[in-house]
Amino acid sequence: MKRPVLGLVLGGVLGAFDGLSGLLTAPEVAPQIGGIVGGSVFKGIVVGALVGWVSRRVKTVGGILLWGGAIGLFFAALVSLLQKLSGQPAYYWQIMLPGTILGMIVGFATFRHRENNSSVAA
Repeated sequence: MKRPVLGLVLGGVLGAFDGLSGLLTAPEVAPQIGGIVGGSVFKGIVVGALVGWVSRRVKTVGGILLWGGAIGLFFAALVSLLQKLSGQPAYYWQIMLPGTILGMIVGFATFRHRENNSSVAA
């Protein structure tokens, strides 16, 4: 499996948990949890694909943790900013911290993954 594809899948799965973490950190968002989880899955897929692509070019674990965290933080901050601009209360820490952690986990997993190029039979 290619690293961007692994990142995409892992990002989507972790995105669901990222969205569900809203119930723990801000229980008042329970009525909107479906939209929150859906948005977090989409954000996780985008972050995962980008981090997987970057992990093909980064040579150190520390580097991919930094890049993965930065990409996750960027997209989580973007969501927080859009939330604030739409007049809703901004949950900066509740959105940006799990988003950063998601990017770092996906970065580590995709960095450690060896791409299997055995599509050509020997």
